[in-house]
Formats: sequence, C-alpha cells, structure tokens
Amino acid sequence: AAAAELDIALAPLIEDARREGRTVVALSEYGITKADRPVHLNRALREAGLLEVHTQDGMEYLDPMASRAFAVADHQIAHVYVRRPEDLEATRAALAGVEGIGELLDDEGKKAHGIDHARAGELVAVAAPGHWFTYYYWLDEARAPDFAQLVEIHRKPGYDPVELFMDPEDPYVRLKAAGALARKKLGMRYRMAVVPLDAAPVQGSHGRLPDSEDEGPVLLSSDPAAATGRLAATDVKPLLLRLAGLDGA
Repeated sequence: AAAAELDIALAPLIEDARREGRTVVALSEYGITKADRPVHLNRALREAGLLEVHTQDGMEYLDPMASRAFAVADHQIAHVYVRRPEDLEATRAALAGVEGIGELLDDEGKKAHGIDHARAGELVAVAAPGHWFTYYYWLDEARAPDFAQLVEIHRKPGYDPVELFMDPEDPYVRLKAAGALARKKLGMRYRMAVVPLDAAPVQGSHGRLPDSEDEGPVLLSSDPAAATGRLAATDVKPLLLRLAGLDGA
C-alpha cells in the first residue's frame, strides 16, 4: 500500500522529467536488515574502568576528556577512541568478550576497509549480524542523563534510533507528548521526554557490509544502460554527475 501511494505521488514528477528528456534515478543509501539485539559498548568500557562520567543533579554524563576510552556508535558501526596508546590493549580486552561484536578493526583493518581516516577511532567495531550498537553508558536507568528520553542528536555521543519510538512502558506517553506539543504551539517551554530507555523497540539497522546483495542498497534508473551489474559506492557520485551532464565531458 505504501509503495502504491509513493508511485501516485511521484508520477507527476517522473512524467515531467521524461518530457524534458531527463534520466530518473532512485537511490537508496543503504539497506535495512533485521537487527534486534542491542550491544552496549560504552557500558563495557565503563565496567572495565576506561570510561568516566561526571554527575550533575543525580544524572550521569559522559566525560570524554577524563575517559581513557569511549565509543561513538552509529547503527552497526562504532568508532572507539582511545586516549593513550598504552590503553589500546586494555580497550581491546574490554571489548573482546562483548557478545555482538563481529569485528574489531585496528589500523590494518581500517586500512583494508578504506576507513583509516585521521579522525577515525583507534579501533572500529563492526556489529555481528542481528546486532547494533547503542550509545548507552549509564549502568542505572535512574541516573540516565536528561537528554536520554529526548530527540537530542547533538548531545548524545552517538546515533540513537530509539528516538523513533515512544516509550511503550509508559501508559501516559501519548498524553505527555500532546501536552508538550500544546506548550510548543503556545510558545511556551516544553520537553518532549517520551523516548524509551530500553533499546528493545529497534528491530532493524544498517552499517555492516550486507551478507547478501538482497540486503544492500539499490540504484534504479530509467536509463537501463546507465549502470549495469554491481556499482561501488564511490562510483555513485560520478555516475550522477554524468547523467546530469555535470561531469565536464
């Protein structure tokens, strides 16, 4: 049903493009695969004494400057930053036994995957199939930071897909959301604190290389000759520039 609605909405745009002789491209950045098992890297680092927090009003906040190591998670990839070279082995050991880590890339591993950037973590964790990484670092929900239940992308040390959900354990969550929205419309201060602290609602993710092409990103073109077979992600930009006549050729 959703695909049919999308076809109807896009039809006028596609027809206009065809009349002007343009090539229409539909491109997905990634494919979503089933992943319903969260992995808490920062909690493992904290339990190993490598990650530090500071407390304010009873809430805990990650202290990256005091931490010997911490992870910045993004779906199924996490950059693990290690302050000193002498802490690298301790960090590796703290993560070695964490279930749900498929790979832990060092300098050679990062180079092999083409992600040996100067700003990359000293280690890069790749989730095992069916798993994904949270940013969570608190060990007691009562001490979670004030932003944990908010849509707050700039304060969380990592992407939080749980922001897509309302807390299923709170019977008044929709009423709270409605009240916060009403305050917003009235120009008053408000807090939309409705995000769950439990990562269980997340059922899909992306980031690790897909195990099959069916789980990967897709490129569709109205010109069958535009791209055939598999296409490297780094080849997408020059392809689009060529189709748009902006490649200088």
